[in-house]
Amino acid sequence: MKKLIRFLVVFLVFTQIALSQTRAVKVLSTNWKFQKGDFEEAYKVNFNDSKWESVTVPHDWAIYGPFDKNVDIQSVAIIQNGEKIATEKTGRTGALPHVGTAWYRNTFSLPKDSKGKKIILLFEGAMSEPQVYLNGKKVGEWAYGYSYFYFDVSQFIQEGANTLSVKLTNKEFASRWYPGAGLYRNVSVIVKNNESIDQWGQFVTTPFISSAVAKVNIKTKATGENTRLVTTIFDAEGHKLSSEESAIQFGKEFDQNIKVEKPRLWSPDTPYLYKAVSQLYVGKELKDEISTRFGIREIKYEPNKGFSLNGKITKFKGVCLHHDLGPLGVAVNKAALRRQMKILKEMGCNAIRSSHNMPSFEQLELADEMGFLFLAESFDEWAKPKVENGYHRFFEEYAEKDIVNLVQATRNHPSIVMWSSGNEVPDQWGEAGVKRAKWLQEIFHREDPTRPVTVGMDQVKATMESGFGAVLDVPGLNYRVHLYDEAFAKFPQGFILGSETASTVSSRGIYKFPVVQEKMKQYPDFQSSSYDLEACSWSNVPDEDFVLQDDKPWVIGEFVWTGFDYLGEPTPYDESWPSRSSYFGINDLAGLPKDRYYLYRSRWNTKESTLHILPHWNWEGREGEITPVFVYTSYNSAELFINGKSMGVQKKNKNTPQNRYRLMWMDVKYEPGTVKVVAFDDNGKAVAQEEVHTAGKPYQIVLDADRKTITADGEDISFVTVSVVDKKGILCPTATNQLRFKVSGAGTYRAACNGDATSLEMFHKDTMKLFSGKLVVLVKSTTTAGDVKLEVNSAGLKSGKLILAATK
Repeated sequence: MKKLIRFLVVFLVFTQIALSQTRAVKVLSTNWKFQKGDFEEAYKVNFNDSKWESVTVPHDWAIYGPFDKNVDIQSVAIIQNGEKIATEKTGRTGALPHVGTAWYRNTFSLPKDSKGKKIILLFEGAMSEPQVYLNGKKVGEWAYGYSYFYFDVSQFIQEGANTLSVKLTNKEFASRWYPGAGLYRNVSVIVKNNESIDQWGQFVTTPFISSAVAKVNIKTKATGENTRLVTTIFDAEGHKLSSEESAIQFGKEFDQNIKVEKPRLWSPDTPYLYKAVSQLYVGKELKDEISTRFGIREIKYEPNKGFSLNGKITKFKGVCLHHDLGPLGVAVNKAALRRQMKILKEMGCNAIRSSHNMPSFEQLELADEMGFLFLAESFDEWAKPKVENGYHRFFEEYAEKDIVNLVQATRNHPSIVMWSSGNEVPDQWGEAGVKRAKWLQEIFHREDPTRPVTVGMDQVKATMESGFGAVLDVPGLNYRVHLYDEAFAKFPQGFILGSETASTVSSRGIYKFPVVQEKMKQYPDFQSSSYDLEACSWSNVPDEDFVLQDDKPWVIGEFVWTGFDYLGEPTPYDESWPSRSSYFGINDLAGLPKDRYYLYRSRWNTKESTLHILPHWNWEGREGEITPVFVYTSYNSAELFINGKSMGVQKKNKNTPQNRYRLMWMDVKYEPGTVKVVAFDDNGKAVAQEEVHTAGKPYQIVLDADRKTITADGEDISFVTVSVVDKKGILCPTATNQLRFKVSGAGTYRAACNGDATSLEMFHKDTMKLFSGKLVVLVKSTTTAGDVKLEVNSAGLKSGKLILAATK
C-alpha cells in the first residue's frame, strides 16, 4: 500500500426523476403492502394482499414494538467484553420484536418505451436475508442485511403492471445490537438503454494535484459496441470548466483525463464539490447519461507523522455510529441524519465510523456536503462467530461480493478516507485469521487502490504475536490504551489509530454521589452518572484517550464509542430489566447532548469557545452535602462562585488526566441558588461566564424546533425539543411530567423520545414522560404545503404551542 495516496472522488446521486431522456430512476417509496408472517404464496402475482398494512419505504416494522424482555433474552458470555461465564442478558438487541419473517409487495409500472431496455432493481438495505420475486418468479436473493445489491431484471419485466414481492427473515441471536427489520433503505428501479454505463461502473481519482491544476482521471465501464463517452466537469456554481471525448475502450472501460485549473480542495472546513456529467453515445445518438458530484483532495498516511489531508497533518476527531436513528429505528431519513451531523459538527467532530456495517448513501452524501472524514466499515464477524446466527454463516460465499458492492457503490465519495474490513473479529487469533485479513484487504485494494484498510482490534496482544496487526494498512486499536506504546513499537506501520475509544457511560442529567471514577458501576435506577467518570471493564474515560491524542504524534486520531446512544447493548445493565438502549453516547437517544458533549467540544471545536457547568442545581434534601462542580471549558482556568461566594480558582494541569482537561471543585457543598463560573484567558483576564440556577416548580412547556421550515415531501422532519421551565423560565432539570402531543395542519406526529434507556413507552404513541426535564418530538411533513401546528399539553402546566411552515 503506497503511503502517498492521491485521488479525487465522486458519487452518484439517485433521484426519483429521469436524469435524461435516456435513463430513468424510479424510487419505490409508496404503494407498498406489508405483513409480518410467512405466507407461502405471497410471491404470486394474484396473491390477495388487500388486508395487509399500507406502508412507505424506507420502513422498519420492529420499531413499533412493544418493548418485551423476552424478545432477546439469552444466556451468553460476551467474549469481546472479557466475560468467561454465561449469564442472562436482556435488551441486548433493543427488546423490540425484530425476529421473524415478513413480506413486502409493490405493484409498479414503467414507461411505455421500457420494452427491450435494461432494467436494474436496486436495494440499498433489506434486513435481512432477502428473497426477491418479480411477477411471480424469483430473481435472486442476498444474505447480508447491511449490504447494497442489485439484480438485472430485464427478462422478468412485463408491459403494464409489475408485481414485486420481497421476503425478509430475521433470525434470533443474529446481532449484538438492534438490527432493525424490513426494507429500511430505498428500493429503486433503473431503466436504461442496453448501451449504457454499468451500475457503479465509474471510478475517479486524481493522479496529480497542485495549486495550479488537478488531473482528474475518470475510468468508466460501459456496455455497447461503437460507443463514445463525453464527460464534462462543472464547478459548484454550474459553470462549465472542461470536457473530454473518448472513443477508445480498454476492454469495457473508458479512461479519461480531464484538467481542472486552480482546483478548490475538499476538506471538512471547505467541502467543495464539483460535478461531472458523463454522456454515452452511439454515433450521434445519446444512449446514457449520469451526473456525478465529486471533490478533489489529497491524503497521506506516513510513519511517525500520521494522517494528512491536503498537506496538513489532521487528527481524526471522530465518533462511531450505529445505523439506528433512535425513535425512527433503522428506517433511513435524511433530515434525521443531517440533524445528527449538525450536532456533531458543532461539537468539533470531523470524522465518522460506520459501526459495524455499510453506511447509507444518504449519510455519505451528507458527509461529502457537510465535511466529514469517513471510515466505512463492512463486517462485525468473519468466519468465526460472535453470535449464533451471525455473518459467519455467509462469510465464505458472500464476503467478497459484499466488499465489492460496498466499494464500487461508495468509492467515489470524497469523505471516505479509509475502509474497515472488520470489528473485533474472533479471527484475530491464529494463522487462519491473518490469511483472512490479508485476503479481505487485497479485495479492497483491487477495487480501490487509493485508500488504506483497517480492522478494529481488541485482542491486541494476540495480533502482535500472530502478525495480524502487521498485515493491516492501518492498525486500529479498540480501547487498550495501556498497549499503545507496545503496539507502536511492534507494528511496522509507524502509526496507530484509535478505531474505537472511551466507552464511557452516562445518562443525560443524572448525577450520582459520591463522585468517584469506577468501572461497571450500577445503581438501583439503572442509570449512569453524568459526571463522566464511569466506564466499562474493558474501556476508560475520555481523558485517557485525550492524553494519547495530544502527546503521541503517531496516534492519528480516535473514533469515540459512540456519538449517539443506540438501541440495544445496555451495558452496564445488560443483565437488568428494563434497560433497552445504550449509555455510551455523547448525545442521548433523542439527540440531546449529555454533559460529555461539552468535554469533547472543549477540545475539538477550536473555532468557538466552550464553557459548561455540571451538575444541575436542584438538590432538595442534599443541603450542606458535598456536591462537586465540574466545568468543561476551552479556557485553562476559571473561578467558581456559589451564591456570590468564591470557591476559588482552578487551573488545568497535568497532575492527572482529569485535571488536564477538566476544572473540578470537589468540596462544594450544596445550597440552593446560583452557580456561576468566570473563565480567564491566558493573561488572567475574565473573558466569559456561565450560570446555573435552582429552578422552582414546573410551570410552562417550552418548544424549540431545530428547523421551523420543512419541505412538504412527506419525508422531512422537524425535531422539536420540549422542555419544562418554572415561572422565571429556568429549566426544571428533574421534571418527569407526562406530556401529550397533537399535530395538525400540513404535518403529522411521527414520534417522540426522551433519552431514558429504561423507558418502555413506545416512540410512536402521542404521549411520553419527560426525562431530566426534556424530550424531543418529531413532526413530519405531508405532501401538502401549509402551516403545521404542534401543541404539547400536560396536567397542571401551561401548554406549549409552535407553528412550523411546510413548503414545496
